[in-house]
Amino acid sequence: MRTVKPRVAYFPDSFHEINGVAHTSRHFEAFARRQGLPFLCVRAGDRAQTFIEDGNVWTLELPRGFLSFALEKDLRFDPAFLRHIPHIEEVLDRFKPDLIHITGPSEVGMLGAALSHHMDLPLAASWHTNVHEYLARRSDWLCKLLPKAHSEAAEQTIEDLTMALAAKFYSLARVLFAPNRELCALLEKTTHRPCPLMPRGVDSELFNPVRRTRAADDREFVLGFVGRLSIEKNVTLLAQIQQELEQMGQTNFRFLIVGHGTDTEWLREHMARVHLPGVLRGEALAEAYANMDLFVFPSHTDTFGNVVLEAFASGVPAIVTPDGGPASIVRDGVTGRIVPDGEFAAAVAGILAEPAKLAEMRSAARAHALTASWDSVFEGVYAAYEGILPGAGAERGVAVSAEAKAI
Repeated sequence: MRTVKPRVAYFPDSFHEINGVAHTSRHFEAFARRQGLPFLCVRAGDRAQTFIEDGNVWTLELPRGFLSFALEKDLRFDPAFLRHIPHIEEVLDRFKPDLIHITGPSEVGMLGAALSHHMDLPLAASWHTNVHEYLARRSDWLCKLLPKAHSEAAEQTIEDLTMALAAKFYSLARVLFAPNRELCALLEKTTHRPCPLMPRGVDSELFNPVRRTRAADDREFVLGFVGRLSIEKNVTLLAQIQQELEQMGQTNFRFLIVGHGTDTEWLREHMARVHLPGVLRGEALAEAYANMDLFVFPSHTDTFGNVVLEAFASGVPAIVTPDGGPASIVRDGVTGRIVPDGEFAAAVAGILAEPAKLAEMRSAARAHALTASWDSVFEGVYAAYEGILPGAGAERGVAVSAEAKAI
């Protein structure tokens, strides 16, 4: 085992934005700072080109140009990002990385993969976004123009082709990381690369039940959601849940929906019992979580569900679907419920009808979050790096992969 930690050049798809990749990337850089590890973060930004050499941690932020186009409200793609290659190569030559780590097929990730090949450096890649499912959901409007008999088949074809292309890209790496075991198994099958588990951590000091500020006489139950308000998050189900609860005779509740996206106005128009404060950060976000009673997260496409873990840390149990990463976090009946779309309202009503059970779930959710530290996550990543560095034999790489999977 190496006693000197590898010099890592990290090329994230996203860093400043509000999404899971950016959230994890900021914590990765913070981990390197805490541990004094040699770490270079090459990322895109909207500001002028910036290079900072701060002890062991270097950052190179490069602006996207006028050719860039929006993928999300706060995320863009620049097809002319290649113009930055000379400056990136100059910094890489000075930093002398042992490996390059990318997070996906963005312009930054593709550039990182190309540079790893050019410089003959090992490549690691982490899977953060189910791009195949996202594209299929976002093509729903197009598929619905087809005859009903062909609509579902077209959506499945889009998903399958996108997954095949993503697998081809990720197979360029020597080791992959994914946040849940189902995804690891899928990636190992489609790329023939080892895929250690890379879960997520949570700041349990920031996200904390003590931040609850609701008045003692506020008896309404607050149902919460935090995330992007768009089709792939299945947020329109929240309006259906409201309607079904009202049909059951439930009136003592309201929704607190934090975030932004293409479905914001639709939710405002279709939900009478809702507060939509937009994007919240830091202590304002932590306070919003703590003021919830239940976290309602109907997404089918999330690879992990950072927001579910933040809700847990705030003492808020969650109701999630059986699909994707959130189901791997929730213990059904202990820290929340795992139910199909059609049973969300009944699950909410059932929990709210048992105050003692809700109190038990709140305690269990908080206890689970206290076991999830970012340091343990990234220590597992560094353990897996050992298997792809020069001099690591095949048997050693397999052993390290197995060690990381156990974390």
